[in-house]
Order: sequence, then structure tokens, then C-alpha cells
Amino acid sequence: MTTTQDLLPDDLSMGTVLLKVGDLPTMSDYYQRALGLEVLAEASDGLRLGRGNTPLIHLAPAAGLQLPAQGEAGLFHTALLFDDRSALAATVAATAQYDDSLYVGSADHLVSEAFYFTDPEGNGIELYFDKPRDTWQWTTDTGQAAGKAPGKSVVMDSLRLPADAYLRDHLTEAAVTGQTAASAVVGHVHLQVGDVETAGKFYVDTLGFERTAGWHGQALFVSAGGYHHHMAMNVWNSRGAGPRKDTLGLGEVLIHVPAADDVDALADRLRVAGIGNHHTGSELRFNDPWNNRIRVAVS
Repeated sequence: MTTTQDLLPDDLSMGTVLLKVGDLPTMSDYYQRALGLEVLAEASDGLRLGRGNTPLIHLAPAAGLQLPAQGEAGLFHTALLFDDRSALAATVAATAQYDDSLYVGSADHLVSEAFYFTDPEGNGIELYFDKPRDTWQWTTDTGQAAGKAPGKSVVMDSLRLPADAYLRDHLTEAAVTGQTAASAVVGHVHLQVGDVETAGKFYVDTLGFERTAGWHGQALFVSAGGYHHHMAMNVWNSRGAGPRKDTLGLGEVLIHVPAADDVDALADRLRVAGIGNHHTGSELRFNDPWNNRIRVAVS
């Protein structure tokens, strides 16, 4: 049974997602004009874009790398969370107008309302709004692997969410005018992995996330502090995938924790599990079983 000190802290948050990109001008244009992000810093290692003072995406030039092959592990999507429906609607409208061929779909997940896109190099993007937490439903989960204590699962689904009707109901002139001023954060990061069981052993048993939902052995959702999910892993396009090659796409997932003690506790869990890492004191860098790089740092 997982004890409190074996868990990641409740007030964990997701940080900047680093993407290795082949065409920096095109990708920068997309993230600025479609998603309404602003350049917060520019250096030799690329651009950091965000809203207000919050960095969300780091575009790192990697012109010598190839796009990942079909079926490889890596990024499924980066999910940007908006404070209200009108801010979400304004960004959805701008993103669709930029290039409607990059629109993938939408869904009401019961806990959230989400719209899906891909950027010009094929990285998935989710734009979403969370419904109030007191409307989320949780059920007792007794179907976990043998030897695991029963837990709670959040009830999620993928119900129809017509984009045209959503924009008609929630898009306002004020939201369009103030699109880039509206705040957003990285709400969660969803990965493609080779198998869900291995993902659970790594992200839940070792890292200390709590399992919040599963999907027929094809997907796993995990979080800290009772959120519906801070991270997810699926095999929908990548079942059986092995460790990633160095390609364009996901470069690093950043997770913020409140204190150095949280970093130290995680370093101990990784050591016990035999997982190599680089520990600087204030941050920890390591790879998951598919060579997705994770960085955990004090916020």
C-alpha cells in the first residue's frame, strides 16, 4: 500500500513542455498567432513562449533530427488549461482560423471540455476548460492489479461537443480582443507509451502519482492532489513501442514541486528502483522506460 511519503505532493503542477523543432520560424508563428502565446525569452537554446509571466512551451531548434516514425513512443498531446469558457473559445477560434486542417476534434469528458489540434510538426495539442471540481464523480476502483489497495477513479467519458455550438455560446468580442491576456497553464501532458502496465509501475509505483482512471488496458491517467490527471499514457498509436530515438517532438516534461524535500524523496524512490537520474539538489532529471525525459524541479 502506498504511504504518504511515497506520493508526489498534492500541490504539484505541470511546467513548460520542451519541443524539439525542425522549423523554428513556422512553429513559432503557429504558437504565437494560433495559440496566442507570446515570446517570453529568446536564447541560443530556442524560444520560451507563454502567457503573462507563465512559460508554457519551449521550442528548441533541432534541424538535424527527423520526425518520429509512426508507432513510436513520445508525445500524444500537451494540454493547455484555461480559466473560463470564453477564453478557451477565443483560442479555439483563433487556432481553427489559422489552419483548420490542423483541427482534430472535441469532446466533453465530464470533468472538462476539450478541443484537439496538431501543430505544423505533428505535436498534439489539447485546449481545455475544467468543470467545477464539485461536479466530478468518483467511484471506488476494485479492478487494480493484484496486491494493490482499492482506490478511487474519476468518471470520465468522451461525449459529443459540437465546436460550432460551443463557439456560438461562449465566444465573446471581449475574449477575442483580450485573447493573449487571458491566462493559461499546462494542465496535463499525455504520452504515447509501449504498454500501460509498465507505465503504471513507473509513474504510480515509483514516481508517486496516484492512479485516477484507466481505459480498457489501453490508457492510464494519473495525478496528485485529487486532480483528474496531470499526466496520462496510452498505447492507441504505440502499443509495443520500445525506447525512443532522438527525434523531433517531445524533448522534456517539467513537473514543479513545492520543496527540495519533495525532490529528495523522489530521488530516493528512483534510487531504490534502480533508475538512473541526475540530482542537482533543486531538481532531478531522468527518463521513463521509453526515454521520455522528465525534469522535476522546485517551483
